[in-house]
Amino acid sequence: MRLKRRTFLVGAATPLALGLSGCLGAGAPIPSASTPITPAEAQQGADYHPQLLAQFGGEMRGPLANYVERIGLDMAAQSQLGGARQSFNVSLLNSSVSNAFAVPGGYIYTTRQLVALMNNEAELAAVLGHEVGHVVARHSARRQRSAQRNQVLGGLGAVLSTVLLGDSQVGDLLARGAMQAPQFITLAYSREQEEEADRLGIDYLSRGNYDPNAMASLLQRLARQVELDARIQGREDARPPVWASTHPDPVDRVRLATRYATGKPGRIQNRDAFLAAIDGMIYGDDPEQGIIKGYRFIHPNLGFSFSAPQGFYMLNSSRAVSINPNGNGGQTGQAQLTAARYSGDLEAYVREQFRAFDSQNNALAPQEFSRTRVNGLNAAYGSARVRSGNSQVDLVIFAYEFGRDRAFHFAALAPAGRIGPFNPMFQSMRRISDQEASAVVPLRIDVVTVQRGDTVSGLARRMAFSDNQEARFRVLNGLGSGNTLRAGQKVKLIVRRR
Repeated sequence: MRLKRRTFLVGAATPLALGLSGCLGAGAPIPSASTPITPAEAQQGADYHPQLLAQFGGEMRGPLANYVERIGLDMAAQSQLGGARQSFNVSLLNSSVSNAFAVPGGYIYTTRQLVALMNNEAELAAVLGHEVGHVVARHSARRQRSAQRNQVLGGLGAVLSTVLLGDSQVGDLLARGAMQAPQFITLAYSREQEEEADRLGIDYLSRGNYDPNAMASLLQRLARQVELDARIQGREDARPPVWASTHPDPVDRVRLATRYATGKPGRIQNRDAFLAAIDGMIYGDDPEQGIIKGYRFIHPNLGFSFSAPQGFYMLNSSRAVSINPNGNGGQTGQAQLTAARYSGDLEAYVREQFRAFDSQNNALAPQEFSRTRVNGLNAAYGSARVRSGNSQVDLVIFAYEFGRDRAFHFAALAPAGRIGPFNPMFQSMRRISDQEASAVVPLRIDVVTVQRGDTVSGLARRMAFSDNQEARFRVLNGLGSGNTLRAGQKVKLIVRRR
């Protein structure tokens, strides 16, 4: 969470499949899969590129980013789209979310966290090839055109709510209040489009002499990681990320990818070269964006910390922290922490955040407003009971002043009368000391060579986690419950070091 003084919130860590609003105009023809990227598409991608970089942690630089770019451009070339290598732009994002997506104009993105889950170069090529397939087939434009025909888009927030917060009226209201810019629309691809992108990606793998089974192996590991994350966070649901897609079901998608790859030529994996490239890469939260430690969030650069309430889990993005019920304790409601422009007046700040939730007439206002102090910080909060569809919900904006021109705020929503569980969180916000800030050390990937006598359990104990060490180790390295290690094999550990 690298907060900036602007209301710009991405709450959940659900990876996004992005399509641009009005990308080709309401009636313009959609280019065919054999048509090179048009100047109009290239301009659209260029316009949104800097906003996407800002939203997803920024673009990484250096040897690893260059390596990812090279593999992505190789996959673009395998698409045989005219001038593809020159037309595509491949970015490695500094995000702790397992995410990959593409936008029209040949802009392809993957996050370091998704790269960390991979075990060889072929899997990296599979992800990037899948995204190249979406661009080549113009899936974003076709999905947008379909949505326009069916008149299902009720605005940016309405679409985002189904992706970020679940298809709920409370989620819709929260998304509508938070997501104001940039003006792109987030749409999940259809079942057919995801299957087509998988097939295209596998074709590109095979043409590049990569192992065509890499798509299925990574999809399977993604599903295992999602299940493990849900268990660690105490969540009942283990819905896959949009990149892994529920359209079709992940198990079906692995089976379809395996079937399609059968008999296709290609064998390159380049495991050692890939592991050497990611050795030392940050894993999970970057301290520059704050880190989650259990129920506590701490941001060493911005100098604050707070604790999530029991029965909720947190997800961190480069712009916000979301607090979501884990489904086990009967808790309801959601909250987000972010920042907006601040001019030194907390009351005006709170009222402005309320107005942001009413995108139609900008008239929503707190029914109650109070000033207070929280752990030495000037604070203010407003609350209102509002209608969302056929339900009544409580909305609370709780803001804290950290300087003359800097403030942070929680936006919390819950069914009427059930906002109480968030009160301890509101009261937990505090400044941290320089000593606390300096003690925050990132997790990193450490590639090691298995020695004679090493075991899975022994190496897993070296992981910088206090729980689920062996399960984390096995998923990270693509090891099933019955797999053992052999001397000379390279594996990934997650360690804590600067």
